[in-house]
Amino acid sequence: MKKGFLITVSLISLSLISCKKNESGNKSIIKTDSSSTTIVDNNGKIDSSSVNSSTTIVDGKKTEKTDFVYKATDGALVKVVFKNDPKESTVAITSNKKTFTLPKKESKDGETIYKKDDMTARVKGDSLHLEQGNNIIELKRTKI
Repeated sequence: MKKGFLITVSLISLSLISCKKNESGNKSIIKTDSSSTTIVDNNGKIDSSSVNSSTTIVDGKKTEKTDFVYKATDGALVKVVFKNDPKESTVAITSNKKTFTLPKKESKDGETIYKKDDMTARVKGDSLHLEQGNNIIELKRTKI
């Protein structure tokens, strides 16, 4: 009886000691920056219209993603995600369950141009000008 009780107590104490939770995780694979990313407009003022912004660091390389909601002249809402990573910068435009991802081609005079095939997006300040063939769509960033 005494021997069985001693074995049971020993097993319980060993299981409690060995099941210690490690909260640090594997830090060498992905690290996330818990600080918020501040987006500024062309005048250097803090832009409060960003919906979601995140910064991720993988192997010492920083990737930033910023989501905005734009409104077309016809009232339709469009989700626009700007992604900057060490390999390339892209803009992903989602409307009507379709997403178009365009790589950055150039930046000059406060305007950034993204282009893929026959689609071109020109971003300047709060406006986004989409061109596809003869179709032109004007989008304005909303304040949500």
